[in-house]
Amino acid sequence: MRLTILGGGGFRVPLVYGALLRDRGEGRVSHVTLYDVDTARLGAVARVLADQAAGVEGAPEITATTDLDEALRGADFVFSAIRVGGLEGRAADERVALAEGVLGQETVGAGGIAYGLRTVPVAVHIARRVAALAPDAWVINFTNPAGLVTEAMSHVLGDRVIGICDSPVGLGRRVARVLGADPDDAWIDYVGLNHLGWLRGLRVAGRDELPRLLADPVALGSFEEGRLFGPEWLSSLGAIPNEYLHYYYFNREAVDAYQRAERTRGAFLRDQQAGFYDELTRGDGGAGTGTGAGAALGAWNRTLAEREATYMAANRDAAGIGERDADDLESGGYEKVALALMRAIAKGERTTLILNVRNRTTLSVLDADAVIEVPCHVDRNGALPVAVDPLPYHAVGLVTAVKAVEREVLAAAESGSRASAVKAFALHPLVDSVAVARRLLDGYTAAHPGLAYLRA
Repeated sequence: MRLTILGGGGFRVPLVYGALLRDRGEGRVSHVTLYDVDTARLGAVARVLADQAAGVEGAPEITATTDLDEALRGADFVFSAIRVGGLEGRAADERVALAEGVLGQETVGAGGIAYGLRTVPVAVHIARRVAALAPDAWVINFTNPAGLVTEAMSHVLGDRVIGICDSPVGLGRRVARVLGADPDDAWIDYVGLNHLGWLRGLRVAGRDELPRLLADPVALGSFEEGRLFGPEWLSSLGAIPNEYLHYYYFNREAVDAYQRAERTRGAFLRDQQAGFYDELTRGDGGAGTGTGAGAALGAWNRTLAEREATYMAANRDAAGIGERDADDLESGGYEKVALALMRAIAKGERTTLILNVRNRTTLSVLDADAVIEVPCHVDRNGALPVAVDPLPYHAVGLVTAVKAVEREVLAAAESGSRASAVKAFALHPLVDSVAVARRLLDGYTAAHPGLAYLRA
């Protein structure tokens, strides 16, 4: 199989390549094409991948290009992990929002809307090039905001674009671990939108074990989401929310923590990754701490460890829970999800994964084309969402409100309508004023040349 990675100079590409190196199954990926607009970043990541592949028999061949059409031709799968505007853009999203006293996180609230407004037009262009040059390819989308971008691309590619996220997988693993269950043997009842979902049950051998956890305050407080939300609130909800719901349930505290932080998350990652890429490209092309074998991979591993340890630091500060526990540092493994998804489609290895797909009739409160995040059965025909119980009213309110916001973002991206963009900001549950919405759009258009299309 041939895999193309869009955003091939991105920091997390080695995670995907590492998963490919561990795959020894028949018909595994034999060639990876890295596409990026930044040649220096492409070169740096290629050095890390070369270190990873050293001594691995049958390691997938790597090529790199800055030509999108060249990257897409002949691809069986296209993994999209682009970041329009880079980390500087993310930092600007945070600054503009916080100046108005609202949240600027990259996928939630004002920041997520700004990111979506500049990303959707690019994602739609990519979808059209895939349709023209690789019509039989499947697109696996990890570009944020993942649900919104997947829905935008589905208007061109239909069900041949599937969104992935590691948050639900990581949550399911942590809950299973606390309950003493093997995550691979558990059925995770999870439903919602990307970064807006709830784990409502965890069944082992047909029995739902979640009520046992919800009735045990000590056990609830023993893992990251329990500490973040508090056992009392989780018991009241009767579910374990995705960590991103902390921005909704504790919005004032989260905004205050972001405003007090020395740097926002985007600014931290911008500076951290600038140091990493500089280390791999300066001087004679070595890795700073040494130019020998494995130096590039060593630099990447150190940077990754720091990145994971500081994840959602402002939220933990708002909740007063301190640093992450070692058990919580394991990610959901989006690269493993991507590999399992590819193998299920290409080789017919039927599996069940939590994915971002078109709703069809799964949630009655949304239309058929709305992209949702739910467990799906996956095989050669793609991903089919499973039937789930209806959402409780409190979840219906959030899900439908945020989906309405996403639809306004899509309308603005398609038409260039400034009014639709303002409406997207104003309708979001975390933006409390139409006047603030107008000022947010003014601030974002001033910060991002890519939003100049919003004129109508």
